[in-house]
Amino acid sequence: MRLILTAATASVLAASPAFAAGDVFFSLTNTDFVVLLAFLLFLAVLVYFKVPGMMGKMLDKRASDIRSELEEARALREEAQTLLASYERKQKEVQEQADRIVATAKEEAQRSAEQAREELSRSVERRLAAAEDQIASAEAAAIKDVRDRAVAVAIAAAREVIAKQMSAAEGNKLIDDAIAQVDTKLH
Repeated sequence: MRLILTAATASVLAASPAFAAGDVFFSLTNTDFVVLLAFLLFLAVLVYFKVPGMMGKMLDKRASDIRSELEEARALREEAQTLLASYERKQKEVQEQADRIVATAKEEAQRSAEQAREELSRSVERRLAAAEDQIASAEAAAIKDVRDRAVAVAIAAAREVIAKQMSAAEGNKLIDDAIAQVDTKLH
């Protein structure tokens, strides 16, 4: 109804130049009056067929559709935010787990390196000890060999000296004395 009053007021204001011209406004020969009548008739037809109500319903339906779409979009946004927060939380957990794995791997590598150093140190000590034992053994063997050769040389020299200075009778006497000494020491 407001629409009709607004349209009528607008048409009266639009017709005021026709009044100023001095012509009769309410005549069918006046085109402004005919246009005003056609416009009012058009508005009456629109009101009769309830076009403003239908347009209101259409606008209300469109508004409710938009409202439902907005609510659906808001729900989807909240769901997306929830998923994003979940993924961020999972990413953070995975990052923490990866950091823990890296820290553990570093600790294990450090322990392994330390163990390897200790084992290498022990191995070097064992090898040094073995080398020292081999050197001592070789030294003892060399000393024994030198002594054995010295004894052999001394015996050979003594044999030659004794053989040159001693006669057969003296040799027999020395053998008898040696047998007697062995006999007394054994009994």
